[in-house]
Amino acid sequence: MAEAAVTPVEQVGVGMTSARTRDRLIDRLRAQGISNELVLAHMRSVPRHLFVDEALASRAYEDTALPIGHGQTISQPFVVAMMTDALFEGPDQGEKPPRVLEIGTGCGYQTAVLAPFARHVYSVERILPLVERAQRTLRKVGVHNVSVRYADGWHGWRSQAPFQRIIVAAASAGVPRDLLDQLDEGGRLVIPVGKHGAQVLACITRTGEQFSRRIIADVSFVPFVPGMAR
Repeated sequence: MAEAAVTPVEQVGVGMTSARTRDRLIDRLRAQGISNELVLAHMRSVPRHLFVDEALASRAYEDTALPIGHGQTISQPFVVAMMTDALFEGPDQGEKPPRVLEIGTGCGYQTAVLAPFARHVYSVERILPLVERAQRTLRKVGVHNVSVRYADGWHGWRSQAPFQRIIVAAASAGVPRDLLDQLDEGGRLVIPVGKHGAQVLACITRTGEQFSRRIIADVSFVPFVPGMAR
């Protein structure tokens, strides 16, 4: 059976998922310091209520993380905006849009926000039901320049490397070497690092075999767990 497309009402939302509600979220993000208008425009256009369970749809445009099952959450919109801005801020590097590696697809919301900036997003998720859910929702909302893979994100996606941008949605004590190796010359990696209660969001840039690090903000993410789960 063919999957039903998103109707205009579903896409725009009604009531607590309406365009006006989205506008209030964008105003809050601006007030918190997100000034990249392209990031804000893409976040406004993504129907976040379609990426959460129906029972939570009325809370979709609150600036808060929400559960998506399997011990995971859909990230707080401010954190999504901050990470996206860090990944793509500054002048474009090269004539073509970047190839992006995302570690931790989750429900696919961050993936959908990244997609307009990217030539292609290669997204890796270790929990099989979330892979299937993200694939369905991304197709439903018309995001097609994305490949979602069920795999161990600790090792990235070697066959598609190098990537000009890498984003990681889970925190580890250190940056996995495989991800650094798959980062292209001049590329940028945004990742939370540190233990629970003492995590920071780091932006790492590659120059030859050297990696420079800039700390963006204190954050709180689920741990980066190696391996795969069903």
